[in-house]
Amino acid sequence: MSMSLPKPIADYVEANARLDVDGMLKPFLRDAVFIDNGKHFEGQAAIRQLLEEEVVPVKAIFTPDTVREEDGDVVVEGPARGDFPGSPLRFTYRFTLLDGAIKTLETTV
Repeated sequence: MSMSLPKPIADYVEANARLDVDGMLKPFLRDAVFIDNGKHFEGQAAIRQLLEEEVVPVKAIFTPDTVREEDGDVVVEGPARGDFPGSPLRFTYRFTLLDGAIKTLETTV
């Protein structure tokens, strides 16, 4: 990947490219929150379930093409491709980082 992403975000994106659920979970804090188009998933067990049920089955792979800081968060945008209607769709991922890990990830189309 040519752009410079903070390590926990880069680790998440790289694991997503492999559809590696354990790798995608690793950069999240235990009590992290993943907000997927308004639906809240709190804690690693809930996030794992989301990834296993909604990301991996449709092979949804996010490829960031822009990154910026906004209000203390890291905002990453790019297409997600996979076996889902409308693919590819452009997503915005808003990461809140804490102590070198992902505290919150909010995704929107």
